Amino acid sequence: MSVEHPNIRLECLKPAECWTQPTGEEVREALRLAGLTGGAAAKRLGLGAKGDRTVRRWIGEDSHIPYAAWALLCDFAGLGEIWKD
Repeated sequence: MSVEHPNIRLECLKPAECWTQPTGEEVREALRLAGLTGGAAAKRLGLGAKGDRTVRRWIGEDSHIPYAAWALLCDFAGLGEIWKD
């Protein structure tokens, strides 16, 4: 079960089939709650050598964060295992 957080919409904390894409600010908030920099998040998510750039693109809304990466980030942030009903 996910934990509601005032800076992240509830519809972003749902299983993939009914999930809404988070905004860049919501990605930033999840990083803050997890205590991760973009580079540290990239390493934990296995994004590779230029992963920090990928995270910056998610925050800047230049690209969408994949559900699997978002779900793990939410778990790191203590928002729950959002992939479970």
